[in-house]
Amino acid sequence: MRKNPHSDETVLTIISTVMALVAFAWFFRHNEILLYGDAVAHINIARRVIDSLTPGPLQLGTVWLPLPHVLMLPFVASDVAWQTGIAGSIWSMLAFMFGTVGVYGIVSRLASRPAAWLAALIYACNPNLLYLQSTAMTESIYLAAMVWAIAYLIEFVQGISEQRGLTAGSALTKCGIALAAAMYTRYDGWVLAAVVALCALFYFSRSSSEVRASLGRNPIIFAVLVVIPPLSWLGYNWLVFHNALEFANGPYSARAIAARTMAAGGSPHPGYRSPWVAWIYFIKCAKLNVGDDKWQNVLLHIAVLASLLGALRKQWRPALLLWLPLPFYIFCIAYGGVPIFIPVWTPYSYYNVRYGLQLLPVIAVFTGLGLELVLRVNYSRRFNLIAVAVFALVAALSYVSVVRGVPLCLREARANAVTRIGFETALANELRFFPKDTTYIMYTADHVGALQRAGIPLKQVVTENNWGYWQRALEAPAKNANVVISIGDDPVSVAVKKHPDDLEELEVLHTNGQPPARIYQSHARVSPPR
Repeated sequence: MRKNPHSDETVLTIISTVMALVAFAWFFRHNEILLYGDAVAHINIARRVIDSLTPGPLQLGTVWLPLPHVLMLPFVASDVAWQTGIAGSIWSMLAFMFGTVGVYGIVSRLASRPAAWLAALIYACNPNLLYLQSTAMTESIYLAAMVWAIAYLIEFVQGISEQRGLTAGSALTKCGIALAAAMYTRYDGWVLAAVVALCALFYFSRSSSEVRASLGRNPIIFAVLVVIPPLSWLGYNWLVFHNALEFANGPYSARAIAARTMAAGGSPHPGYRSPWVAWIYFIKCAKLNVGDDKWQNVLLHIAVLASLLGALRKQWRPALLLWLPLPFYIFCIAYGGVPIFIPVWTPYSYYNVRYGLQLLPVIAVFTGLGLELVLRVNYSRRFNLIAVAVFALVAALSYVSVVRGVPLCLREARANAVTRIGFETALANELRFFPKDTTYIMYTADHVGALQRAGIPLKQVVTENNWGYWQRALEAPAKNANVVISIGDDPVSVAVKKHPDDLEELEVLHTNGQPPARIYQSHARVSPPR
């Protein structure tokens, strides 16, 4: 039953807005919204679409799906928003608010207001999500899309069962829109869309002919919305890279990176070709995202128990699809070259720990539904108030343990950013001494943040993303830029060794944990880009 859902959603929107802004202000003040290298990369992918020697949609690249970068375009045009990272935070914060209201929407369709409020607050108050929604990372955008897809699937199923064809049809189209957003954000969404589409087809096949007729064109619109994203991305990869699966098996794919690591003598990551170990690592990572120390098991165990009991209730079954990230990431860890490293188990480091946050929606929703199961015992009003208080207290203590131990995702970002940020800051400080109209050659796959920090327009830099210019620049570095920057043994370093004519080495930067950067000045007549 739903009571005053619109007023509740309005209040939740206000609460989540305040939480999002406060969290962002805190992390922005402490210079922590650009700690993740991926956050820097996302912002600069969006920036190079409008600021590059070869601007345009082809700058969206491959591997990462395009929606987060497209959403940043109106904001990343601002130099201030680009350099500070704000351009990437805006949509993450908006998605956080949508996700919070979406979690409330799922539970309010299935249970009472106290259960819906508990679920929404468990989602919104998660310290790890509050950090990630302050950055340019894609987690909050995908989670919001997934949550709303399931919410509208539930509404569609309810409309079918109650013979309300118009309501069901509208919900189906909205579900398709949410799924399209999910599919253009993360590859998890492709699996989500396939399973949700099968569920929708199942319920559609069991509906009466009158209900089917009243659905109108909505099933067709839904099908189109589900099919277009993967086909368009496969087509884009084919046209640009002549390989429809470039994102999956290309040189920058997770599988290729893992293969290079092992070829260089690195050992296979935990869970490699072992679904059981992959299961253990992913579950542990999910626990650490919602609780620390002795509290890490509580919320997950409540959600698991409620899910098992919820499977017995027909209306609750569509919500079980929120568990889909579990098999998806088990497969990715075991066979997709996607490692997860957690600090409490070998190799005792941080890598991809944020993936555990993908189970936050199901933990929030089924903890709320667990409360609903207790409330339906219906002993007394006092008993119900005590039950609500106990569930809220358990969730609060679990999150207090996360804050006291420092949120896992923030720890990962800090640990992995130390040497990178020191290197990029030092390089940016050197680049600021050059005139504003200086042109550069630099390989930017790893350290584009140095250009961002220095405020150098990307249209003044020949990079691997400007393929024709890049090939010519590597054949004659001194003739294609005023300043040439090589980092370690990157392609620019190789080109300088082959073609050192008219290049003067100005500076060699050494920083802890990073390869040396060499800055060369050209004494040749630099040709304008052509």
